[in-house]
Amino acid sequence: MGESWRARVRASATGPFGHIEYPLRHTLDFAGDPGVCGPGSASWSVISDVAAFVGGIRALLIQSAHPEVVAGVADHSRYRVDPLGRLSRTSAYVTATTFGAGPEVERAVEAVRRAHGRVEGTSHRGRSYSAGAPGLSAWVHNVLTDSFLAAHRAFGAVTLTPADADRFVREQARIGRMLGAEPVPVEAELLSRWVSDHPDLAPSPGMREAVDFLADPPLEGLQKAGYRLLYLGAVSTIPDRIRGLLGIRLRRRGRPVGALAVRILRSVLGCSPSWNLALVRTGCPVPEGLFCQPLPVDIPPDWKL
Repeated sequence: MGESWRARVRASATGPFGHIEYPLRHTLDFAGDPGVCGPGSASWSVISDVAAFVGGIRALLIQSAHPEVVAGVADHSRYRVDPLGRLSRTSAYVTATTFGAGPEVERAVEAVRRAHGRVEGTSHRGRSYSAGAPGLSAWVHNVLTDSFLAAHRAFGAVTLTPADADRFVREQARIGRMLGAEPVPVEAELLSRWVSDHPDLAPSPGMREAVDFLADPPLEGLQKAGYRLLYLGAVSTIPDRIRGLLGIRLRRRGRPVGALAVRILRSVLGCSPSWNLALVRTGCPVPEGLFCQPLPVDIPPDWKL
């Protein structure tokens, strides 16, 4: 793969996430702060892998199977007119809460809590909703955690042991509790069952609109081709019951084409540069061969741990 092609792929893959300021631009002000997850955590490894792209798509699809959650998105979100802005904000939240120092995590969580406090209404089936309610927050948070884990198990560069998977879920549960989510399972198997067997799921008008949008978002050229492969990979990891509710057909080649797309992206992107930056902030050794992109912020010449 020529360097010009690699640069095009890199720009295509990272471009949709750059529509707001980078959330860790001041993280070196908190030298030595491990944040919520910290060095050696399962979260730093799992969420830095390219498979997390697949997890993000999976999470948005599954989240839309909850009528009250998707009604809140349909009624209050600008995703139809600003889809990349919403994607960037979601990505920034995950980056800040996973790799950020303690104050950065707290700011990110508080920003979401403030935004959710304004999201209230009634779904098509007559149930009132509030995005800040513990149960709805739990659906959004737990599906995101479960989706990152499912995508990593299917497409991740490193195989997770059951103990690693449980550790990842426990780490992410800390963030869920900060958000006010309840319940927040702390074991991978319990989390998976909580999501797949959730009793409040049902088709809805908002679900249909969200699924159609996610199947064919307003991307062009190389971005759209790559996204489609990742989307097929994401669909292949969704539990049968939820995929049936969503009305999505399982493609026979979805898993292998998703795996191919992840491998190509991993060869171009490496691991997330936010993990690299968090290692620098905490004074940890930076492993060779994991990072292909430059640090997202400049290190001041007088900076030291």
